[in-house]
Amino acid sequence: MSSETRVKKNNVNLLEGKGERKEGEREREKRREEKRREEKRREREKRREEKREKREEKRREEKRREEKEKRREEKRREEKREKETV
Repeated sequence: MSSETRVKKNNVNLLEGKGERKEGEREREKRREEKRREEKRREREKRREEKREKREEKRREEKRREEKEKRREEKRREEKREKETV
């Protein structure tokens, strides 16, 4: 067999001494890799979004607590003033 002879094995053309793949196999592999990268990117974005929403919820909750505390403090001051005037 000459070095030009191609041998078909596992859907891959092998030149004797070289590992040359079929063009179609390369393209399928590229598409699979691109899909995998895209899926990973979507997952990262999803996690980022969830973390961002969680941080925003914490901020809103903290703001509510601060407002509640402000109202309580204001109420105490008001009651204190009323007692002093009486």
